[in-house]
Amino acid sequence: MDFSFIIIIFLIGFIGSYISGMLGIGGSIIKYPMLLYIPPLFGFAAFSAHEVSGISAVQVLFATIGGVWAYRKGGYLNKKLIAYMGASILIGSFIGGYGSKLMPEEGINFVYGILALIAAIMMFIPKKGIDDIPLDQVTFNKWLASSLALIVGIGSGIVGAAGAFILVPIMLVVLKIPTRMTIASSLAITFISSIGATVGKITTGQVDYFPAFIMIVASLIASPLGANAGKKVNTKVLQFILAFIILATAVNIWIDIL
Repeated sequence: MDFSFIIIIFLIGFIGSYISGMLGIGGSIIKYPMLLYIPPLFGFAAFSAHEVSGISAVQVLFATIGGVWAYRKGGYLNKKLIAYMGASILIGSFIGGYGSKLMPEEGINFVYGILALIAAIMMFIPKKGIDDIPLDQVTFNKWLASSLALIVGIGSGIVGAAGAFILVPIMLVVLKIPTRMTIASSLAITFISSIGATVGKITTGQVDYFPAFIMIVASLIASPLGANAGKKVNTKVLQFILAFIILATAVNIWIDIL
C-alpha cells in the first residue's frame, strides 16, 4: 500500500473529525465529498459511493465516541433527548444502511445531496434566543423529536453518515435546543445512529476495511481535540462555520449530480 495514500486518508479523517468534534457532527458531511474527490486528484483510484458510505459509517462510530467523552461534563448532554432521538435514529439508520445495497451509485449521491441541501437551508434560518434558555429548563416535543430522528436515520443510513449534519439544524431550528447542548447531545445521538448504519454496511459487504482503519485512528486523535476547541468558541461562530460547511458541500454535490 502506497504510503502517500495512507497520509491522504489519514489527513481526510483528521480534518473531518476535528471539525466534527468542534461542531457536534459525525463528520461525514465533510469526509463524504473528500473521500470521493481527493484521492483521484493524487492519482489514486476513486472510491465508489458504496465504499465511501461504508468507510464513513465505520469512521463516524469512532469519531463520535471521542466527542461525547470530551462533553461528558458540564451538563451539556440531554439524556432524555438522546434516549428518544437515539432509539428512533438507530432503527432508521439500520434500515437505510442495509437497504442502500440495493441502490445505484447515483441514488446514494442523490440522497446525500437532498440531505445536505435541507440542512444548508435550515442552518440559515434565524435562531433567536435559544442560547438564553438555562440548560436545566430545556424542553422539547418527544413525538416530533422521535419522528424526525427516524426519517433522518433512514436517509443518513443510506449515505453512511450518522445524520448529525441535518440533526443539528433540526435540533436548533425545530426543537429549539441551545447550541452547546445541541452539539453535545447530537454527538451522542450520532454515535447511536452510526451503530445501525455500520451494522447495515458491514452485513452487506460495503466496507473497505484498510482505509476505514486509517480513518478510525485519525478520528480518535482529532475528535476530542475538536470538541475541546468547540467549548471555547462563540456559539454564533460555531453556527456560521457549520452553515458554511454544509452549504459548500451541498453545492459541490449538486454540481456533480447535475
